[in-house]
Amino acid sequence: MGTVGIVGLGLIGGSIGLALKRSKLAGTQIVGYDRDLDVALRAQRFGAVDGVGRTLAGLADTAGLIVIATPIVAMRGVFAEIGPRLQQGAVVTDVASTKGEVLRWASELLPAYVHFVGGHPMAGKEQTGPQAAEAGLFDGRPYCIVPSLDAHPGSVNAVMGLAEAVGGVPFFLDADEHDAYAAAISHVPLVASVALFSLARNSNAWPELASMAGTGFKDLTRLASGSPEMSHDIFLTNKKNLGHWIDRYIGELLKIRDLIESDDPEAIFRAVAEVQIEREEYLANPPRREVPGDTLPDMPSPQQAFLNLLAGSMWMDRAREMTQSLEERARQRDRDDRLRRRE
Repeated sequence: MGTVGIVGLGLIGGSIGLALKRSKLAGTQIVGYDRDLDVALRAQRFGAVDGVGRTLAGLADTAGLIVIATPIVAMRGVFAEIGPRLQQGAVVTDVASTKGEVLRWASELLPAYVHFVGGHPMAGKEQTGPQAAEAGLFDGRPYCIVPSLDAHPGSVNAVMGLAEAVGGVPFFLDADEHDAYAAAISHVPLVASVALFSLARNSNAWPELASMAGTGFKDLTRLASGSPEMSHDIFLTNKKNLGHWIDRYIGELLKIRDLIESDDPEAIFRAVAEVQIEREEYLANPPRREVPGDTLPDMPSPQQAFLNLLAGSMWMDRAREMTQSLEERARQRDRDDRLRRRE
């Protein structure tokens, strides 16, 4: 039903490709591009994409839906490069961990006839590259959808359909909400992981600490093994929110330190017991924000909007081929006429 382009074929881009392939959308071609050709070819070998584009411009020429899965800071350059080549009515989305800067870049660099809808699947792991990709990575996970203020409702619905096609659960936020909440629930854990590992590694007793380390230390420092490029970009594009939540985290640590030093066994037990009970309740029955079931009342379903988008891409490709064919036939007639006149 058309072409989906994926720019950036690491863990997230590769997993989106695998998940779309799993959904078996008949007639849909998934084409990938990565600045590292070896990464792109590995993604194709692992089955994440049907084909590999050699240039960004070529991908933009043919895809009706483009998913940008590059590092955050690189997205500005991607928008600038694909903008002039995108099809009329094409939809562009992304998977970045922060949204404010990304939406500003999209508004600045993408043409008015293209629709941008921000996205962020809340899933991942510390491994990187297409070899780490999984078709089920997004299953049941929140998939944040962050439309711009002037986003076309049909395009928003199409990105909802994409989120559902890869197994995610659409979750609507504006850019400011997203970046503030992601800082608390996703980015501060990354900071804590980096800080805890640095604390132990920089100690003179590191050989002894490393020898004693068990699963608790390894679990809590797992995120420190993630992509340094991703961490760098998150820290760079979400400074204010991270600063706010780090201060609050430090406050909680200081409260716990004061509690430990209080020499009040009952208060210590009560505090940790309350947290244990609350966390168990969260795991067993997590609170859910209600999402209206009829957000876009006059639009097709997300699945249908997604398919309509891809079908539109297919017909645009066919129209382009027909136009090129007619132009070539006209040029051939002109050549034949000139030859006849010479005779």
